[in-house]
Amino acid sequence: MRQGVRLAIDPGNARIGVAASDPSGMLASPVETIARGRGDLQRIALLVLEKEAREIVVGYPASLSGQEGPAARSAREFANTLARLLDPVPVRLVDERLTTVTAQGQLLSGASFGKKGAKGGRARRSVIDQAAATVLLQSALDQERSTGHPPGEIVRASQGDS
Repeated sequence: MRQGVRLAIDPGNARIGVAASDPSGMLASPVETIARGRGDLQRIALLVLEKEAREIVVGYPASLSGQEGPAARSAREFANTLARLLDPVPVRLVDERLTTVTAQGQLLSGASFGKKGAKGGRARRSVIDQAAATVLLQSALDQERSTGHPPGEIVRASQGDS
């Protein structure tokens, strides 16, 4: 198992969930939710520096058919942009199917997830985004531990350039 902190990024249309591993690469924990838009990439870059991350894992919503749909294309474009920004820190696309569903299920089974109203809904979505990133990262860490190989597809900093 490779040592070093990994960051998971779960990019959505409105928010980006972020999780980080411990330095041994064993356990994923939620970090924060970033509003999508102005300054989001800079915040991620700052987190990479703060956490001294050795690698970034970006959730890739692969379809069951294997075709790349709009959400997968968007995640790939986001990963390409991150790879160029964060070079030489490696960026990987890792299958994230069902991470949000899994995270939501885990949170709903918890005791303190029942705030009601608009603030409760926004707070809940923010927590779900972080939890989805945590599920994604823990899955990637577990996969690497069981196979001995880093998960997913490496994104080259030059990908997407003309």
